[in-house]
Amino acid sequence: MALHENRLLRHTVKFRPLQVLRTEEITPCMRRVIVGGEALEGFDSPSPDDHVKLFFPNAEGQFVVPTMTPEGPRYPEGQAPSPARDYTPRWWDLEAKELAIDFVLHGHGVASSWAANAQPGDAIAVGGPRGSHMTADDYDTYVLIGDETALPAISRWLETLPEQARAEVYIEIPEADDRQQLPEDDRIRVYWLERNGFDGATSTLLEDVFTDFEEPEGDTFYWIATESRRARMMRKYIEGHLGVPKEWIRSTGYWKAHPEYEGD
Repeated sequence: MALHENRLLRHTVKFRPLQVLRTEEITPCMRRVIVGGEALEGFDSPSPDDHVKLFFPNAEGQFVVPTMTPEGPRYPEGQAPSPARDYTPRWWDLEAKELAIDFVLHGHGVASSWAANAQPGDAIAVGGPRGSHMTADDYDTYVLIGDETALPAISRWLETLPEQARAEVYIEIPEADDRQQLPEDDRIRVYWLERNGFDGATSTLLEDVFTDFEEPEGDTFYWIATESRRARMMRKYIEGHLGVPKEWIRSTGYWKAHPEYEGD
């Protein structure tokens, strides 16, 4: 087997009608919604940064989900599609038929508003995951960089960290109260960076980490998930200035700033 063989695993997409079972308040900015139902049978999410697509009721209160075709998803004609957003599965229990999704409560948007008001019995549809990026488990160190939207994936990364590996984790959050309990031991170092009122689109706390950054010894995989422009620029820096092979970096925009913040 080749050294550091990252690969993409494709899945057959299934749309699952589920309902809210209960909710949990994780931090002031994050609420966990546990959904479930018989349709969860067979669900799997093998990679820590997988995402499923959540479908919410349209303006008529209906669920209109696409049919997967060789040309991509196709919606029924004459019906308003259900609003859909991508989220990371936090955990699931097939025996109990439960799936947990953590929502950042930012005060606007269809998903955040739905999660803030979710009650047992509320309906939702879940599609996917469509594919899983399977990162090789033979790196010496995994550097994980993200804001509060990345916390579900980061939590899963640390829970499944290869036994021989180390992790350095940099997490930007709104306030100190938004810290979460994460796995920590001699192999894992977690650094919390608090914005304290600054906007997540214009903050540079994660970027400032690289001002005096000491690269870990051995081969290191870098995982970045934050606002789209910020994630893109950090990837460019790691690849260009640190000389890290592009295959050893995975950078994803988990959300996109308003147009006034755009531009490199």
